[in-house]
Amino acid sequence: MITFVPEPHLLDSPRGRDWLPAPYSTPTAPPPAEADVVIVGAGPAGLAVASALWHLGVRDVALLDREGRPCGRFFDRVDVLGQRVLRSPYEHHPGVEGYRDCELLDFARLHWSRLTPVERREIRMAQAGHRSVVPVDVFEAYCEHVASLHHVDRRTWRASVREVRPTADGVTVRGDGFAVTAPYTVLCLGEERRPAPFDWWDGEATPRNVSYWDEPVPQDAQRLVVIGSGLSAAHLITNALNDGKRVHWVLRAPQERYQCADVNASFFRAEGRARFDGTSWEDRRILMGGQRRASVMFEFRPLLQRAEADGRLTVHRGRSVTAVAPGRAGRAAVRLSGGAEVIGDHVVLALGTTVSNGEQLLPRGIPSPRDGWPDLDERTLAYRNAPRVFAVGAAAGMVLGPAARNIDGHRVATARVATAVAARLEASAGLRRTEDRVAARV
Repeated sequence: MITFVPEPHLLDSPRGRDWLPAPYSTPTAPPPAEADVVIVGAGPAGLAVASALWHLGVRDVALLDREGRPCGRFFDRVDVLGQRVLRSPYEHHPGVEGYRDCELLDFARLHWSRLTPVERREIRMAQAGHRSVVPVDVFEAYCEHVASLHHVDRRTWRASVREVRPTADGVTVRGDGFAVTAPYTVLCLGEERRPAPFDWWDGEATPRNVSYWDEPVPQDAQRLVVIGSGLSAAHLITNALNDGKRVHWVLRAPQERYQCADVNASFFRAEGRARFDGTSWEDRRILMGGQRRASVMFEFRPLLQRAEADGRLTVHRGRSVTAVAPGRAGRAAVRLSGGAEVIGDHVVLALGTTVSNGEQLLPRGIPSPRDGWPDLDERTLAYRNAPRVFAVGAAAGMVLGPAARNIDGHRVATARVATAVAARLEASAGLRRTEDRVAARV
């Protein structure tokens, strides 16, 4: 059997190129007191929802985001990792299905002269229906284009949301110094980093020479210990090796797992999503457990294997961490199962992410989480205990399957949510017009 392994140079797309600027603007005033729809989170999911609502005629939308710009946190995290390409292919993008918008592949082709020969070859691969890799630069420029085209940039406010309070006839979203009331709210909360087990060290505070994957790594740390087996770990290791550092890689699994996509491609198609329709919770849980396993893009394999062979990378396979403790001379000691110990200047935790299910924002009892997943209406993705609040993103995983956490899965969820919200707003407007006519006759 012949195994195709893409070359590592696919990982080296330029970052920070000058693109034709979109007429991009963000509001400076506080969020409005009222809107038709409030979207909490302006990442790729929030961008998709707002753009779809725009096409459906719902323009009075307020996006509330901690960064205050569409997809800001998404790209901040990407840049902390030094990531140059996305794992998602060209067909996965936050544009709107069913409308004649410029799609991601079209956008890249329109900027052909700005692309490298390797990036152009990827576009040809995408046009031929093969797997392709999207440069982060292209994706960021495309997101700015989508945000400007659908006026999402003008409706995005920097705001830290503290509470989402649904009532019988609306939802109030509160934060530091503001409150916005709307008939409907869509939570696009994404995922948060998975914390280390509480017994790895004493106390709640993270030790001084330990950080997580979305935090900068100290430049003076020459001996790095990376814990985790996914794509974030691979980026951290590659960056450290390129900086001349020596790296210890701790894997709980007996072997690294390389694959093209983080989710089997069948789950992005209707027949894959249908595997979740009408099945028991236990069957869905098993499917999700099998699909949400960490893996690394094939492009990394030659780099990491070469580094291990020449001694710059030491891989501790099948070893779980039992403790992280201060070592001598300001270093950190990572204790492994079996009694081994790894010493490093700095330890980086790449332990994956957990779903933001709304528990931190909604009143107790509304998310009704089971195994961490919120209880959602399978047709509209509204919370069953709060039908005016919807979820798009990873929180919809037990309805849509593992693709829900991916950019293309956001589009599937968006189609359901935006259609439901627009229809309900139109029905409410029609009822008000009828009431006004009756009142006028009286």
